[in-house]
Amino acid sequence: MVGIVIVSHSGTLAEGVRELAAEMAGPDVKLELAGGMAEEGALGTDAVRVMEAIDRADSGDGVLVLMDLGSAVLSAETALDFLTPEQRESVLLCEAPLVEGAVAAAVAARLGEPLAEVAKEARGGLQGKTAQLGAGGPEAEGPAGTAPPLEEGLTLRLDVRNPLGLHARPAARFVQTAAGFDANVQVMNLTSGRGPANGRSLNGLATLGIRQGHEILVSAHGPQAAAALDALADLAGRDFDEEAARPAPPIPVRSAEPAQDAGNAVTGLPGAPGIVSGPARHFHPVDPEIPTGSSGDPEAEWKALKGALELVRAEIRAARDSVAAKAGEYSAAIFDAHLLFLDDEALLDPARRAIFEEGKNAAEAWHDAAGTVAADYRGLDDEYLEARAEDLKGVARQVVAALTGNTAVAILSATGIVVATDLTPADTASLDRELTLGIATVAGSPTSHSAILARSLGIPAAVGLGEGLLSVPEGTPLLLDGDAGIIYVEPAEELAAEYERRAAAREQATRTARAAAAEPAVTKDGRRIEVVANIGSPDDVPAAIENGAEGVGLLRTEFLFLERDSMPSEDEQYAAYKSIAEGLEGRPLILRTLDVGADKPLPYLPLEHEANPFLGVRGIRLALEQPELLATQLRAVLRTAAEYPLKVMFPMVATLEELRQAKAVLADVHAGLEQAGAATPEELEVGVMIEVPAAALAAEQFAPEIDFFSLGTNDLVQYTMAAERGNAAVAGLADGLHPSVLRLVRIVAEAAKEGGKWAGVCGELASDPVAVPVLVGLGIAELSANAPAIPAVKQAVRIIDTEAARELTEQALELSSAAEVRALVAHEEIPSGSAAL
Repeated sequence: MVGIVIVSHSGTLAEGVRELAAEMAGPDVKLELAGGMAEEGALGTDAVRVMEAIDRADSGDGVLVLMDLGSAVLSAETALDFLTPEQRESVLLCEAPLVEGAVAAAVAARLGEPLAEVAKEARGGLQGKTAQLGAGGPEAEGPAGTAPPLEEGLTLRLDVRNPLGLHARPAARFVQTAAGFDANVQVMNLTSGRGPANGRSLNGLATLGIRQGHEILVSAHGPQAAAALDALADLAGRDFDEEAARPAPPIPVRSAEPAQDAGNAVTGLPGAPGIVSGPARHFHPVDPEIPTGSSGDPEAEWKALKGALELVRAEIRAARDSVAAKAGEYSAAIFDAHLLFLDDEALLDPARRAIFEEGKNAAEAWHDAAGTVAADYRGLDDEYLEARAEDLKGVARQVVAALTGNTAVAILSATGIVVATDLTPADTASLDRELTLGIATVAGSPTSHSAILARSLGIPAAVGLGEGLLSVPEGTPLLLDGDAGIIYVEPAEELAAEYERRAAAREQATRTARAAAAEPAVTKDGRRIEVVANIGSPDDVPAAIENGAEGVGLLRTEFLFLERDSMPSEDEQYAAYKSIAEGLEGRPLILRTLDVGADKPLPYLPLEHEANPFLGVRGIRLALEQPELLATQLRAVLRTAAEYPLKVMFPMVATLEELRQAKAVLADVHAGLEQAGAATPEELEVGVMIEVPAAALAAEQFAPEIDFFSLGTNDLVQYTMAAERGNAAVAGLADGLHPSVLRLVRIVAEAAKEGGKWAGVCGELASDPVAVPVLVGLGIAELSANAPAIPAVKQAVRIIDTEAARELTEQALELSSAAEVRALVAHEEIPSGSAAL
């Protein structure tokens, strides 16, 4: 990889440039500094420092040197004289702008571009410095969002079962999977006759209008065509990794009607549940002016566009991280599709042609290309896909703002209900939660990503309220009913009082649960239930603690292994686990070893195709087939456990022999670390995840050889009921409160008690307050929930009596369906808290 040296009169400035470039390109790029003089804080440049930085940056692929001005250039030239002739041949001093050039160069280096290409990217940072190049632009290619007629080759027919078809998330997974192979992948919608489209183009796929029940034809050509089709077949078998039955806030189903103004009531559509009142606060996103004409240098325009795309990429990643911290990874995945927009050739190709063939400037070319694709979205007879046009509009606006330098953003200055024409997901994510009481928009739909985000973030919203909304003066009192999709302008006192009564119980329950979130969950008769969090990355820790988590009951370590080209090193894993443990500030942490397989493949870990990967080599089975992978992870685990209260558990264990083999690897790793003189814990608690019915039935045999059980009810339910949650036809069976599943939970809980161990639940069932009295009655000692659900789960524990819960559970076990169990809990009037949160 090409190394980069940043030469500046100011050490502080050089460090800032490196930080920005690393943020854009990632930590793998080698960025070395030669900033300031030897004296602390002194301004100036030093040729010796430059030479030393070049030595550090040189990995054999060349070094690009970027300088700010004046003596920096002279010092860099002098440093070249200190090098050997062989070294000088691989070092290039570049006249590119320091900040923009460093960012562009770092991104190019990360992609493995040679030195000359990295320099070209750097020079493209500013138009003035690229004017001297005079080179022709990239050759225009055919439109990428569409594909030429299907050629003869390998083909595959797939049925799309996803409730919303191939919308943003599943389409993004399709594109990501197809892009991982050396193959030309094309897709045709056989049901509608649309296509073919480029399988690597998110927009191309989206405009095929692929809905639930549609049949698509996937064609692949190239060296890895067969492997690509196998991977896509597996992906489709997993419903494109969409968590269809995830208990997220439901999409409102009120029928779409034109907004009606009945007196002071404006009726639209429900966006997110909740009732709030407050003054109107108009939100005006800044639409940058689109320049017309050309600068006369197509190459400079193209480079400027590429630089803007990288800047926006960083902005979207930051928004994604923010939402992940507030609402979890699943909600944050909305932004993954936005990132794909930036690489989609359905946008890049027409923009490229507009720049090089029509002489347009970068901003105009990008704006026009995005407008064309957005129009295609709006032309689809599908409400969900039409809503993606707003997502694209928002991303396009960000790119134009980066190109024109107009990066101003709309902000709220006071508490109130946001009134806007519409909001993009980025707009919604940027809202100050302390100031935003609710959201009311002229346009939009319940299926828009902004509405989905509002529901995940707990912001009441009404959408599709009509143009009249914009005439409401700033500061006007509003009453917003997000459940019904109605907003009242200057509501009468009687109406306000009625809504106040309706909201009182909900608000009180919410306040009570949140106020006591940090307190332990203790039943009326004094039994303490540990309530901890499920997390998927270090970014989830703050939200877990804020919601009252007493620790982490499930750390999914897959975040370290996915979306990369090589396995993370022991040191990288140790640093990540240590970061999470430090963030927990002494609270316990239970880490699950890597849980992947042919159903969740890793690009750097070749696996044989399996007809049914859900029943194949996954979880602990894969780890035992790849012992070095498991050993590397366990070394990082032991090093962390030497300093912090950490436990480990193995996933998808079906037999006692699998557990023993895994523990043998752990023992070998432990002994090796001790021999090397590394710090290790005196004892590491080991548990198993009970996800397979066979393991549940053998819990009594497992108990003597482990320290704890953790029931992963998501998979346990699916294996027990032979019902995949993502399959709408049988999803109703996949309810953890089914008596058959509860009987397995009881077997495990009783085996734990008899063996002097404890049992917890870490599946979605633990996040359901309705299930709490039943689980407590079964003898469960720990509930590991999603962070936003923790206050309600704790409150559900506090209002039950253990003996009453046992009696309730005995009745539940005699029933025949999950629906009957839920009705039983409701009949017993054991408050769930679910209405509050």
